[in-house]
Amino acid sequence: MASYQTRDARAWAREHLVGCSAVTIPSYSADLTRLNERGIRHDIQKTIDLGYSYTLLCAEVAITPEENAHFTAMARDTAGNKLGLFFHAAFGTLAENIEAAQLAERAGADIVLLSYPPQFWPTSEQQIYDYTKAFCDSTGLAVMLFPIPLWGFERVHPAGMSVALVRRLLADCPNIVAIKAEQGFPLIAGLCEMYRHFRDEVVISCPIEGDALPMMSLMDLQFSGTSNTAWMSDYYPRAFALARRGEWDAAMELFWKVSPARNANGAAAQSYAGGTGVLNRTMWKYQDWLAGFNGGPLRAPAMRVPDRLMKSLRQGLVASGLPVTADPDSAYITGRHPC
Repeated sequence: MASYQTRDARAWAREHLVGCSAVTIPSYSADLTRLNERGIRHDIQKTIDLGYSYTLLCAEVAITPEENAHFTAMARDTAGNKLGLFFHAAFGTLAENIEAAQLAERAGADIVLLSYPPQFWPTSEQQIYDYTKAFCDSTGLAVMLFPIPLWGFERVHPAGMSVALVRRLLADCPNIVAIKAEQGFPLIAGLCEMYRHFRDEVVISCPIEGDALPMMSLMDLQFSGTSNTAWMSDYYPRAFALARRGEWDAAMELFWKVSPARNANGAAAQSYAGGTGVLNRTMWKYQDWLAGFNGGPLRAPAMRVPDRLMKSLRQGLVASGLPVTADPDSAYITGRHPC
């Protein structure tokens, strides 16, 4: 259960939602019928070892609410109080998300990243408001609002979630404690607008490391996540901490050093994100495997990773001087702890 009351959720976030959040994709058995406990525990411990303060327990991988609660319980047991856990509200319907959130809360989740189902097709801000408020009212967990073009809300407003809508939600949902500000992605307009209007009310997160570190010369950002950065090992938590301490030049020295990996990641993401609006979680899991995480198979429907992108992602790490496994790519699908 959460360690705070709804009325105190924003104060809790201001104090505790600090640092960087990784993303942990669950590991499965070879026959895909059950969760792989050894693989999951390996990944949670590695996330802690790399210096992350939170991780998102990714649910966009054909996992049931009950399995997701088991995933959360294993992560909590492994992490203790060393790692905060995001529940990923990415299930198929509002009702299923509410059920899964309640199960995850009892299993040890700390906070929610609020996604929206593909079949949620609002044509007015009121419909977005109603879905969001219904979810927030159903959970005792703090919630991170997540405006991003993936949801298709631009049919309602060019920003997807306008300042007026966000202001209304913050007024009526006291457990919204943070905004993962990606309106207009890949531009930074959403980040700038949310920071200008709401930084004194809730935590503003810039999850894109290539934007966050440069913007920290202008913005006081305490948290970055959730995003695909653990594949670069401990680089991002170290650089983010340096920038927060005012050692921005040292942070930027690290920033430029890892440019080959960042560029390889950007090129790989362009192969799927713009056209599909769906994140390639197989690629994310492969990237983490390169850095020593478990890897292993994912349930269908799962996107594939072409060999050419595997090679470019691996070489990006090599060129950046970041840790990368010497194991052949064929070992990825087996995983480091197969079961």
